[in-house]
Amino acid sequence: FKYGNFIDKLRLFTRGGSGGMGYPRLGGEGGKGGDVWVVAQNRMTLKQLKDRYPQKRFVAGVGANSKISALKGSKGKDCEIPVPVGISVTDENGKIIGELNKENDRILVAQGGLGGKLLTNFLPLKGQKRIIHLDLKLIADVGLVGFPNAGKSSLLSCVSHAKPAIADYACKCNLIISVADLPGLIEGAHMNKGMGHKFLKHIERTRQLLFVVDISGFQLSSHTQYRTAFETIILLTKELELYKEELQTKPALLAVNKMDLPDAQDKFHELMSQLQNPKDFLHLFEKNMIPERTVEFQHIIPISAVTGEGIEELKNCIRKSLDEQANQENDALHKKQLLNLWISDTISSTEPPSKHAVTTSKMDII
Repeated sequence: FKYGNFIDKLRLFTRGGSGGMGYPRLGGEGGKGGDVWVVAQNRMTLKQLKDRYPQKRFVAGVGANSKISALKGSKGKDCEIPVPVGISVTDENGKIIGELNKENDRILVAQGGLGGKLLTNFLPLKGQKRIIHLDLKLIADVGLVGFPNAGKSSLLSCVSHAKPAIADYACKCNLIISVADLPGLIEGAHMNKGMGHKFLKHIERTRQLLFVVDISGFQLSSHTQYRTAFETIILLTKELELYKEELQTKPALLAVNKMDLPDAQDKFHELMSQLQNPKDFLHLFEKNMIPERTVEFQHIIPISAVTGEGIEELKNCIRKSLDEQANQENDALHKKQLLNLWISDTISSTEPPSKHAVTTSKMDII
């Protein structure tokens, strides 16, 4: 889909290079055709890729023919397709070829044909032809979750000290933390309404969630029901749950925006009491709108993207929360490594190797 200048899917034609001709009289082999690779690059977007290669065709170089001065033909030139980090590559049937999750990750998508040789009667083979689909699932430390007009883009500008276009979803802010600002979620997003389903797909690849709600509440249009800030949080939680329950297990923070508005303080105190005992207020909702579990926010920060109130505290909380998560992940990894070490030590000390095992290991070494 497109949102402003933002593109998250692209269909490309790729073809490996044909092999070079063999040299029958002297048994010379033609060079192999070049391969087509998809390579992840930072600061690359699918929009840039489409603008740079409007034909969306990527063909690798042809292998060199065998000749008297060079009986072994040289390989054709590889073709590299630059893509953003966070790309899933699938074939025409939807089968996943691979994922590119960090810079310089690369996937072979179309192989070059073999050069002419004795087995092929010295005739070259054509390269592999393949239609591929690039699917961008943004990878960011923090994903902003909110309904339209909650002030996510204004908040992103404050956090990053920049004035991003709405479409510049991922940006590196001065915390060296990537923040993804995504299209506003609407009620029923899990049912694929509007762009909400796409939004939820991207949220899967963020480490933490930052809920952004308007303290004065939310109303999508004059035809839809008005929602208080508390109701908005419950509905956002339900949308995440209906799409994929695992999203609710991500660490979450809450930014309560537009605190510069009249009566904001009174409404904030009311919201805090509701969040402290959410179950006491769930009877106000229809049954199908109540989530199985409510989100426990690690930090709740009142802010104003207009005046800048609370922005520094929010940035500190984001940094602290990410540091805590990184430490927990490192501890879990360390414990797992120790456990594996303990298990291997236990096995080796309790089970002396048999003759057969020794023979097998020797064979493996050979």
